[in-house]
Amino acid sequence: MLRFSIIIPAHNAEKHIQKALDSVTQQTFKDYELIVPCDACTDNTKALAEASGARTIEVCNHRDGLTRNAGLDMAKGEYVLFMDDDDWLLHEFVLAQIDKKLKQEGNPDLLCFSFIWKGVIYAEPLSNMGQLFPSVWNKCWRREWIGETRFTDIYSISDSYFHKAMMAKPHSQVIWDMPMYYYNYLRKGSISDEMGRTYEQTRRYWETH
Repeated sequence: MLRFSIIIPAHNAEKHIQKALDSVTQQTFKDYELIVPCDACTDNTKALAEASGARTIEVCNHRDGLTRNAGLDMAKGEYVLFMDDDDWLLHEFVLAQIDKKLKQEGNPDLLCFSFIWKGVIYAEPLSNMGQLFPSVWNKCWRREWIGETRFTDIYSISDSYFHKAMMAKPHSQVIWDMPMYYYNYLRKGSISDEMGRTYEQTRRYWETH
């Protein structure tokens, strides 16, 4: 079994997805598969993904959550990592460090790590309310634990609903205050930009959910 399945749902992402792809293919740890479900793509996203060695599938959901589901259905790895098509792994040792941490902790169902966003803000795994941020991309999920749980059919923050469903299931988890991921928050044209969420609005959401 592969150690990791890395799922990057994409929609017409040819202008920015290459950095996400490169951050995966440049990893020193190679026991992974890269899956890029292409949601109604009419540009070169699929070709770029396949040139980077990704397994691809064409879907027409217009929903990031449903597109992640297509990737989950293809995944074969022991653990699943989700990325957005405009984000990236912070450095080339991310997968190696995650693998080492998982082994040190007895391979828990969930590993939650820190991330960088808005260019300079360091976000710890827990919010000020002492709860996990309800995002899927700053976590490593045991695929067996995910089981049949899937994302819901909503346009925005589908990861929050998936997160809530997963947290309701019995599991073991490790909180790791080590930054592994760059969240490219409010990139022009992204869902967060279209929804008009400000930093303060998002902070309040994360602290109260």
